[in-house]
Amino acid sequence: MSARSDVTRWGSVAKFFHWTIALLVIGLLIGGLTMTDMKVSPDKFKLYALHKSVGITVLVLMLLRFAWRGVDPRPQDVAGMAPWVAFAAHAVHRLLYVALIAMPISGWVYNSASNFPLQWFGLVQLPAIVAPDKELKALANGVHEVLAWTIIALLLVHVAGALKHHLIDRDDTLRRMLPFAKPRAEATLANTTNPTTDTP
Repeated sequence: MSARSDVTRWGSVAKFFHWTIALLVIGLLIGGLTMTDMKVSPDKFKLYALHKSVGITVLVLMLLRFAWRGVDPRPQDVAGMAPWVAFAAHAVHRLLYVALIAMPISGWVYNSASNFPLQWFGLVQLPAIVAPDKELKALANGVHEVLAWTIIALLLVHVAGALKHHLIDRDDTLRRMLPFAKPRAEATLANTTNPTTDTP
């Protein structure tokens, strides 16, 4: 599998960013919805610390993914896709990019405005990006929560669209992002180029 994308499918680097970030974000959303209802305890503090560290990791991965997209060609839209469908898909992707970068930044602002220390997995002490501020703390917290629900909504639309393409349209939209799947169009081309023949 090539590291770079081509006209038919995403490369291994793009797939790594996509699936790694997806798993981390799902974990963050589940953890975020869970930890706010927990009673104050050492476990809650540990979960918050883990949540912050994973959030910073997502921010770094998103910035790297954004940089990679600047040099990695995007596969062409699958044949036969309606223009409005392609527009909607690209719009959802762009909104997810913005939300997944803004989400950890809002959390970092909230943490800094709350005057809490921020360590990345206990290894690196990260600086505060704003001074302690009660009003900014409340604003950042609200933005963080709105972004969380926005990301959940966008993910549901994204997954529904991918499944619709895969199960109903039966095109390569999902297959070309799966780690080990070969796009149908590519497989068909390979079979046409190298047909098998029965021997007598």
